[in-house]
Amino acid sequence: MTAMSSFNFAEPAFSFQGVLRRFGEKSVLSSIDLTVEKGQFLAIIGKSGCGKSTLLRLLAGLDQPDGGHIIRSPVSDGQTATRVMFQEPRLLPWARVLENVAVGLTGLANRTEALSRAHALLAEVGLADRDNDWPAVLSGGQRQRVALARALIGQPGILALDEPLGALDALTRIEMQHLLSSVWQRQKFTAVLVTHDVSEAILLADRVVVLDAGKIALDIAITIPRPRRHGTPEAAHFEQMILGHLLDDERA
Repeated sequence: MTAMSSFNFAEPAFSFQGVLRRFGEKSVLSSIDLTVEKGQFLAIIGKSGCGKSTLLRLLAGLDQPDGGHIIRSPVSDGQTATRVMFQEPRLLPWARVLENVAVGLTGLANRTEALSRAHALLAEVGLADRDNDWPAVLSGGQRQRVALARALIGQPGILALDEPLGALDALTRIEMQHLLSSVWQRQKFTAVLVTHDVSEAILLADRVVVLDAGKIALDIAITIPRPRRHGTPEAAHFEQMILGHLLDDERA
């Protein structure tokens, strides 16, 4: 299987150049070459153990490569470099919703500014009236909205998303997909999403990379106009192509 890519990059957000990562004798990522332009929405798909989350951790600086280089473009004034949104919201149970969002600006802004920006972001993710609630009274989808607001409050150049919608029920997941898409289109950060859900990747991403055994097996642009809907013939075409590589079966 070979990667297919025809991208011309005017201004990259980051670039992996021959990146390797090993754990003991096991090679998890092998000579990864990947350049993503600023403002692009990239989805990374692959079977369990293929290296998706490892790649995301390297991008976020939570891990270091054993070889190669990761180059990140400088961010603008007032921006943080990379923030991560995880599958679990990881909210502070002893802090109210507003404080949970404001904590994303710890050390970056004074308390008044942090609370003001937190309130504005809660409104943007549809929780304008929940400032003073405790995390325990929120639904799973609402907790993930708070986590999204917290990740975005520092105006990151890159938002790394490690299967953040994976634990949600089907309808809540669709709602969150549309919310994430609309927030990304307004704010224009670079998004890198790790997901097992092929239809989710096609709905959200400009570009999908399939990892197989630590290497890039497929790299394609998703050319469906926005806004997108599940179940369209165009989406089915890309889904068949991606599943063909995931299942190692060109007839999938």
